Amino acid sequence: MPEFRMDTETFAKIFKALGHPTRVKIVEHLIKINSCVCGEIVNIFPFSQSTISQHLKLLKESGIVRGEIEGPKTCYCVDFDVLNQLKNYVANL
Repeated sequence: MPEFRMDTETFAKIFKALGHPTRVKIVEHLIKINSCVCGEIVNIFPFSQSTISQHLKLLKESGIVRGEIEGPKTCYCVDFDVLNQLKNYVANL
């Protein structure tokens, strides 16, 4: 698999996605548990299903979170390859 290279557009898209405290908390939670979560992520935060789904959609579109369909649910995980590239990009600023 070729190494993922972060470009400025991807960097900006991720930071825009992380520009809301709830989305940062979702990413922190996914990193902390180090596994994928399906429906139960809605139970962790005091927001409606639709609000959490919208936040997850933006995180997925940025590439920092992956969403895989498992039966009737979508399971979400942090994409650690993208996270590491983001860390490297910031370290080299």
